[in-house]
Amino acid sequence: MSVRVEIVEGPLVSIVSPRFENAGAVVMFEGVVRGLENGSAIEALFYEAYRPMADRQLERLAQDLCRQHAVLAIDVMHSVGRVAVGEISFRLIVASAHRKAALAAMDEFIDRMKQDVPIWKRTGA
Repeated sequence: MSVRVEIVEGPLVSIVSPRFENAGAVVMFEGVVRGLENGSAIEALFYEAYRPMADRQLERLAQDLCRQHAVLAIDVMHSVGRVAVGEISFRLIVASAHRKAALAAMDEFIDRMKQDVPIWKRTGA
């Protein structure tokens, strides 16, 4: 286990877009390739996507969840190609007026993306 606590004087430096300035909550999730996949050691994952459909479905999903959860903005990025262990393959940023809406939208986005969006992964060296 690792815990890091830091209390600083003044505001923290933002790592997200200034276009989220009207949000009271901005949550970010990064999917990192781990060294084990289905119990076996790997060096990387390879991602493929049916791009026209994946782009449309990600856009539609983000718009749907913005309406459903009263979210102000969603940014989503997903890799294709080789992503090595320890590297980021997926990033989702959700901004809303309140944290509960942002967290609910984030959780639902990831679940629905994995089920509905044509992006596949396979292991490899």
